[in-house]
Amino acid sequence: MYSELNLSPPSSHLPGLDQPVWRDKLSQLLESTGEGIFGIDMDGRCTFINRAGAAQLGSSPAEVLGRNMHELAHHTHADGSHYPEHECPIFNAFRKGLPCRIDTELFWCRDGHAFAVEYTSYPIIDGGVVQGAVVTFVDISARKQAEDALRQAHAELERRVSERTQALTEALQQLRELSAYTHTVLEEERTRIAREVHDELGSLLVALKMDVGWLNKRLAEQAQRSTDAAQDMRERMRAKCHNMSGLIEAAVDNVGRIITDLRPSILDHQGLWVALDWQAHEFVQSAELALDWHMDVAQAAPLAEPDAIAIFRIFQEMLSNVGRHAQASRLTVAILANAEHISIAVQDNGRGAPAAAFDAANAYGVMGMRERARHLGGQLEIQSQIGLGCLFKLLIQLSKP
Repeated sequence: MYSELNLSPPSSHLPGLDQPVWRDKLSQLLESTGEGIFGIDMDGRCTFINRAGAAQLGSSPAEVLGRNMHELAHHTHADGSHYPEHECPIFNAFRKGLPCRIDTELFWCRDGHAFAVEYTSYPIIDGGVVQGAVVTFVDISARKQAEDALRQAHAELERRVSERTQALTEALQQLRELSAYTHTVLEEERTRIAREVHDELGSLLVALKMDVGWLNKRLAEQAQRSTDAAQDMRERMRAKCHNMSGLIEAAVDNVGRIITDLRPSILDHQGLWVALDWQAHEFVQSAELALDWHMDVAQAAPLAEPDAIAIFRIFQEMLSNVGRHAQASRLTVAILANAEHISIAVQDNGRGAPAAAFDAANAYGVMGMRERARHLGGQLEIQSQIGLGCLFKLLIQLSKP
């Protein structure tokens, strides 16, 4: 065994430890490990190797001793190119005094196949002079295969996540396009219904009011030439006509309100900014709130009709949110528009709400405002604290010409 390992005692004799005992202990240590261990001299020839190391190289210790270890097991890169000896980190351990630990290279077996290896190389120094190097190595093929499998699994997972993300992105874009289309169709349907209600029902109510007025007038004329009994009946009929006239006027007012809710004519006839002014003052009058009104739109850029309608609907929902939840006594509205951007802020002094309330799954009004804002290329900011009211702010960056 000692001849195979070519073991020699250290140059300085340790008191109480004779050479045969020392060599026997070292031999047992080398043979008890599963790692390959070999030593090389200054010419790179193997001076000793344990059985585990020789077995990993497909040889016996006797077949390896005296061989140049780089030429035997480290001669070729993974890509098949020649591995020059002067580049070998193992040899540099004793030639340049550079210990190393490498886990990215291959060792080659006697039968020509290679295995991934992790090795360390340290110089052997005796009396301050480098005598060679000792190398430990272990086959890490299984570990590399596991790492490769893990990388492939990670790459596959990344690919699937990317595909799912792309699919979700496309679905979200389609959903937003559908939402925008739905809003457009809804506005068109509102406009159609408003016109039909105005043209058909409104005209009928006006005609009915005129007929009731004519009937009331005829009854008044006949009352002058009637008997007492007939006079009494005609007065009762005139009272009914008067009541009917009042009901018709109330119906006309309700129809006008419904038409305005469906499609405010002021938006079509006088534009967005006048419509916002009218809507705010109508709201505070109905809700009995004090209003601080600020508007500067002198430099505002013209807006396409769908954009103006979307902004008006967002503003309506802001006011509606105040009316439903805020319990406020004062409302502040600030509108600024120029060629570059539009800013609409609605702030109340009401009870406020936690931030989570505006992200809740049933906060449909807020979701609708945000979606309309995104479609306009803008954003909706919400600031709220319990007891300190709420601020809704729509910001839209306009495209420069």
